Amino acid sequence: MNATILTTATYNFSAYMIYLPIVIILTICVSQFLFKNSKTFMIDIFHQKEDIAMATNSLFKIGFYLLNIGFALCIIEFFQIETVERLVVALSKKIGGFSIYLGIIMLLNLLLFLKGRKHAMNKDKIIKNENADI
Repeated sequence: MNATILTTATYNFSAYMIYLPIVIILTICVSQFLFKNSKTFMIDIFHQKEDIAMATNSLFKIGFYLLNIGFALCIIEFFQIETVERLVVALSKKIGGFSIYLGIIMLLNLLLFLKGRKHAMNKDKIIKNENADI
């Protein structure tokens, strides 16, 4: 009986030690890719004001980290993993679910960038039309 409890505790601890680095690295990689490529959108949104664009991009990045790492920590709980097979299955479900969530959040961020860019372009058109009327 004690051996079973010890084995379960060991597998559960292993699950946490495997899960945490993977979700943190996934979050960092997706964040770096997303926010490196969003600079162009931000500069467009803020009408070539690079300092405001980069500051806003950095704030989005911090929010992205907090939201995703916070979510990863909220779903971290593993229940009585007794075999290596169950360990692999539990990790696959948790990491797979987190990856799907991360992909959705990334797409939502992209939609925000596109919406902001569209709004900025519409504002530019309105200003150009007003200036043309004068």
